[in-house]
Amino acid sequence: MSGSELHRIVIVGGGAGGLELATRLGRTLGKKGLAHVTLIEKARTHFWKPHLHEIAAGSIDVHEHATDYLAQSHWNGFRYRVGEMVGLDREQRLVHVGPVFDEDGRPVTQGYARAYDTLVMAVGSGTNDFGTPGVAEHAIALETPEEAGRFHRRLVNACLRAHMQAEPLGPGQLNVAIIGAGATGVELAAELHKATRTLVSYNLERIDPERDTRIHLIEAGPRILPALSERIAGSAANLLTTLGVRVRAHARVTSVDAQGVLLASGERIEAELVVWAAGVKAPAFLKDLGGLETNRLNQLVVGPALQSTRDERIYAIGDCGAAPWLGREAGVCVPPRAQAAHQQASHLATELPRVLRGQAPRPWHYRDFGSLVSLGEYSTVGNLMGSLVGGNLWVEGLFARTMYLSLYKMHEVALHGWWKTALGSASRWITRSTEPRVKLH
Repeated sequence: MSGSELHRIVIVGGGAGGLELATRLGRTLGKKGLAHVTLIEKARTHFWKPHLHEIAAGSIDVHEHATDYLAQSHWNGFRYRVGEMVGLDREQRLVHVGPVFDEDGRPVTQGYARAYDTLVMAVGSGTNDFGTPGVAEHAIALETPEEAGRFHRRLVNACLRAHMQAEPLGPGQLNVAIIGAGATGVELAAELHKATRTLVSYNLERIDPERDTRIHLIEAGPRILPALSERIAGSAANLLTTLGVRVRAHARVTSVDAQGVLLASGERIEAELVVWAAGVKAPAFLKDLGGLETNRLNQLVVGPALQSTRDERIYAIGDCGAAPWLGREAGVCVPPRAQAAHQQASHLATELPRVLRGQAPRPWHYRDFGSLVSLGEYSTVGNLMGSLVGGNLWVEGLFARTMYLSLYKMHEVALHGWWKTALGSASRWITRSTEPRVKLH
């Protein structure tokens, strides 16, 4: 079979699921000349999204954990093409990609169309501001490493500014308001508690972290971590309160401005830095993309085999797909979690080669291994479920922390293999033992 006749698999989006799938298909199909595998992604490097709060706090350096798409594609038998999907022609089976410009506005690539035989959408999700006034202008959403890095630079600058000024701290100065108490918001609050104290320990002695820095965790619902059990949420809330984090439930934010946030009750919370971590939705361009079915969160609706309901050649994995949770009541979808994207990528890595052989893809069954929330160095809490422990086990402390880290290590192994993952982990451990615990710039 000539190269031009090979089956063309195009994956759009290089997040956890998309890059894992491209890597595995590149190894099994691309390197063996059985298919053309292409990954289309607008970013140049991949970073595991659940770690973004650690970049924001300065706990880790993005460059130590980033994967270069171009190198990854070269080593693993797939093609990486830079760009952002802007349209879809299902009749001609073409993905339309917009032009790419550098930071100076000069063109890097022109717009182009990429032909496919099988298309996998893996473009992830972003935050949902629910139309709240001022969010876009005054809050930072931790959706990308660039945004997380921007927040950290603002945090460091705020500390330097407060230390150098002659006048007393103003209202809200050195205050951080985190809107949304899901996993991202809770984990960020814990990381920031440690990060601010580490920052001021580097000779910023005019700042008293116990008196001058305040972290507000604001949740519209009745409790934090609404997607998890009350026991997990209660344990996390108690620990955050002990650390001095102001945990606010039943507090809906109605607007954000340069000085802080306004609650529906009329109360104002003054804050120099505001993070929006409330709600998720898929990218807006997916709405009615090529006539495909979407839901109110812009997710592509897929069937049991992760195929679009209106085109069996198109699949969706990760946060951008609304996949049925088989075994649950009708209408219940799999939650947008990293473990789901990992499982879906593994499933399609097995099923798509079968499709190339003329077989129908088998349905995907989600295996819920539970939920873990990291509270930095203070603790990790959560529950382990299903076949992993033979039931539902509530865990915390070192064991929970180990399980939390294992999901990321599984992702690294899927991308790089055991040997490279082990060497990379050892290298990062050595580096962290010789450098500041928090990034200072």
